[in-house]
Amino acid sequence: MLRICAEFVRGFRTLHFVGPCVTVFGSARFDEKHPYYVQAREMGSRLAWEGFTVMTGGGPGIMEAANRGAMEARAQGARGLSIGCNIELPREQRPNPYLDRFVDFRYFFIRKVMLVKYSYAFVILPGGFGTLDEMFEALTLIQTGKIKNFPVVVMGTSYWGDLFKFIQDKMVAAGTISPEDLRLFLLTDSPEEAMEHIRRYAIDGFKLRALPGAPKRRWLFGE
Repeated sequence: MLRICAEFVRGFRTLHFVGPCVTVFGSARFDEKHPYYVQAREMGSRLAWEGFTVMTGGGPGIMEAANRGAMEARAQGARGLSIGCNIELPREQRPNPYLDRFVDFRYFFIRKVMLVKYSYAFVILPGGFGTLDEMFEALTLIQTGKIKNFPVVVMGTSYWGDLFKFIQDKMVAAGTISPEDLRLFLLTDSPEEAMEHIRRYAIDGFKLRALPGAPKRRWLFGE
């Protein structure tokens, strides 16, 4: 219990400064030549230019790509930071090199609290069991009202299409979710559509406002 409490405190103390974030989830297994890595890198850049802190699990693959895009954008004048919440694994996962700050966590559940706590939107790219876990936990928290109705953008229609067809054709038909629950996420391949969704439901929806006098906007919390 003491170890759990200490890990929570360390996470809160490290991340309290980050401001409104968008958390990007996805596989650690894609290299920089993969189209999904390229897409995640572009999304990281776009989010940073929009003024958001880009938060990931801090590892390689999609996580590295999003952090890399954010850091590259900031080198050109964007205000968004690049943050990682790394997990300690038996096969050591090292934090990627594109982070302004990172925190190592022993426990997955504490790490997920941090990834959700500071986020005003979630971007889900192709991934495995961990990505599925993170995506459905975010959707469940929104569905049940445990967190506010933050936008969830799922990118990769060819990858996720069969899963979301199952959700629509089987889960809605069986009554295990409501038809309205299909509005909890946007499935798209378009970075432009993804960013417009985030602007509408995160920036406008929560009345985020730019720091006064900031040449490249960085968001303050909504009033």
